[in-house]
Amino acid sequence: MEPEQFRQTFLRLKAEIQKVIVGYEALIEEVLTALVAGGHVLLEGVPGLGKTLLVKTLAQALELHYSRIQFTPDLMPADIIGTNVVMQDEAGRRFFEFQRGPIFSQIVLADEINRATPKTQSALLEAMQEHAVTAAGVHNMLEEPFFVLATQNPIEMEGTYPLPEAQVDRFLFKLRVLFPALDDLVKIMDRTTGPELPAVERVTSGATILAMQTLAREVAVAAHVKDYVARVVRATHPEGEGTASMAKRFVRYGASPRGAQALLLAAKVRALLAERANVSFEDLRAVSLPALRHRVILNFEGEAEGADPDDIVRNALEETPELTRVRR
Repeated sequence: MEPEQFRQTFLRLKAEIQKVIVGYEALIEEVLTALVAGGHVLLEGVPGLGKTLLVKTLAQALELHYSRIQFTPDLMPADIIGTNVVMQDEAGRRFFEFQRGPIFSQIVLADEINRATPKTQSALLEAMQEHAVTAAGVHNMLEEPFFVLATQNPIEMEGTYPLPEAQVDRFLFKLRVLFPALDDLVKIMDRTTGPELPAVERVTSGATILAMQTLAREVAVAAHVKDYVARVVRATHPEGEGTASMAKRFVRYGASPRGAQALLLAAKVRALLAERANVSFEDLRAVSLPALRHRVILNFEGEAEGADPDDIVRNALEETPELTRVRR
């Protein structure tokens, strides 16, 4: 795939989604960036903002298998992965046959993921990290590309279970879905209450998405840019060399190495969209909040003071110089 084809396919996908989703231009671009970077997305926002509709529209614009899992307190891991079912052949002999669950798809919507118990939430861990599912001792590979988009409500606490840090860390991006502006709200009403609903056309195939993922990984990254990524991630930790001032005060544990990987992969996609052959500092700053905000764990003082992980990440960027000695 050529860089221009990459860019045109990305923009066509974005335009197709915008036929249905009003506003949220940056949010749509970030979701597509995560898809092309080969990661998963956690969408956080109050009910009714179109999180589920965004995922369904994306699935309609792609020639990929789509499934939706509604997470509830009584949902069990077997409801996601699948289970062995007793079958009977024509001769009356009984045997076990594995019935695949909804995780065996390519775009998986994990709706209201924080409503299920930690045991059920953990059923997604292997699928998200390894793109595989182990059931009854059999290792099953998932069809590529595999993309999980999970939604959660940040304000409703009754009947919800906070996501384990290990699972949150497996999301490439955490995106905050904000309330639409006044003009966008009027457009939403016009578009959704009229006689005709906007139709979404299929734009591209899974093979094209895989080719885009391959091209994105080939974007060059200079040694001093990689060094900057490492220092920014290190600055979010409360102890050690180069720690940012807010991290020292409010953070119990900073971003993991997956945070550095997320920064670089997302920045590579952004560089291609900007028609550049290498990653710049601007690319890294543009994707730093969605890539790192969910990987910063606050300490007691941070929780008590209501510290925002976004401010901690911004502080780490401000206090980390771009150019320094390149590590060898």
